[in-house]
Amino acid sequence: SGFPTGRPDPHRPRVEGMRIFALSGSLRRGSYNSMLLHAAERLGPPEAEFDHYDRLGELPHYDADLDTETPPEPVADLRSRIAAADGVLIATPEYNYNVPGVLKNAIDWASRPPMAAVLRHKHVAIMGAAPGNFGTVRAQLALRQSFLWIDSFVVGKPEVIVFRAGERFDADGTLVDEGTT
Repeated sequence: SGFPTGRPDPHRPRVEGMRIFALSGSLRRGSYNSMLLHAAERLGPPEAEFDHYDRLGELPHYDADLDTETPPEPVADLRSRIAAADGVLIATPEYNYNVPGVLKNAIDWASRPPMAAVLRHKHVAIMGAAPGNFGTVRAQLALRQSFLWIDSFVVGKPEVIVFRAGERFDADGTLVDEGTT
């Protein structure tokens, strides 16, 4: 829907031909969060195209001295793929009540320079899966705080928190829990 004037809501992403940059905050093979992103693609609108990012481990630690007109190639790739997307979908694990360092590092690279960052005014949705009873509640909260500064449009609801993730996916990595889908 739109505003009362009939104009489209700029905070609501379009669906037809929508391109989603899908970022798992885990480097682990067999990651529940990577599985969750693939489940979101299967369950999402068929018109949406998902660009699954698989280079998280290649990003150097953020260093302003490397953030020049020609940043390291993995950084340039990250930024161009986010810029080409209509929105970003992040699946984060939770480590020590917070976001994994590799994910925070990617967000730091994508949030510079502040007024021209590829994440500025970008629609962002956050979800997560973890083996514990609380899922990724605290990591998602910490991640939302980062996006306030970046000036992204963060989806507030629904919150997608997959707890006891090992019970929700089958051996092939398919989300099989009806309550989660």
